[in-house]
Amino acid sequence: MARLSPLLESYDQVILDLDGCVWLGAEPVEGSPEAVAALREAGKRVAFATNNSWHPGEDHVTSLWRMGIKASLGDVVTVGGAMQHLLAETRSGRTAYVIGTAALRRHVAEAGLKLMNDTDLASRAEVVVTGGTDQLHYDDLRTAALAVYHGADFLATSRDPALPTPEGPWPGTGAILAAVETAAGRRAQIVGKPEPQLFFTALDRLGEGRTLVVGDRLDSDVAAAAAAGLDAALVHSGVGAGEISGEAGDDGRPVPVAEAANLSELVLGP
Repeated sequence: MARLSPLLESYDQVILDLDGCVWLGAEPVEGSPEAVAALREAGKRVAFATNNSWHPGEDHVTSLWRMGIKASLGDVVTVGGAMQHLLAETRSGRTAYVIGTAALRRHVAEAGLKLMNDTDLASRAEVVVTGGTDQLHYDDLRTAALAVYHGADFLATSRDPALPTPEGPWPGTGAILAAVETAAGRRAQIVGKPEPQLFFTALDRLGEGRTLVVGDRLDSDVAAAAAAGLDAALVHSGVGAGEISGEAGDDGRPVPVAEAANLSELVLGP
């Protein structure tokens, strides 16, 4: 059995970010499968929480297994699921326009909203939901901006500006959201990190215990952990690789309890 670092020995359970922490694109971050296996062998409970709304939870589970990381659907908390829960509780029965993948549109529809995408009345939708996608047209931005301008409720999965990949950052949800916000002159309500709801959902599944969040962004993962009252560690394997604790704490920025090159170094030591 691999020996955990003293830091990880002091926690009962861990919430792991996926993009930039566990994997980069379609490949695992070096050592992350071994790190997750070591956590479980040591009896630590593990959950995964992601701002990535491109794919449903089932796809994330499939990707984890393909990388050699055992996981069930209950281990994965997605921002699409959180969006569906919020919309079902607060906006069921309304019309909606969605920028995002088929997975996000399905979450919105299953929340009880009527999708107006591909209709002549899309710009008059009562709710606009923005998520990440690699299939984006100017018409999407125009329609969403008009609906928001005309008073639609405006929600987004995150402000993450970039999606980490092995070749470098791709434009993320925040990049798309910025265009709609700038055109419409309004700011969206964020459902994912840095809001704490994803972590509260993960805690409901994990149970009680001392919890450590691990992610690659100060402004998303570490900030959400602080909002949820949890400790967080920062890894430098994703798009936040230039962020260091010396910069944290300025202007109210959150401070991680530890930093490491990647998840493996954090869990198992250098």
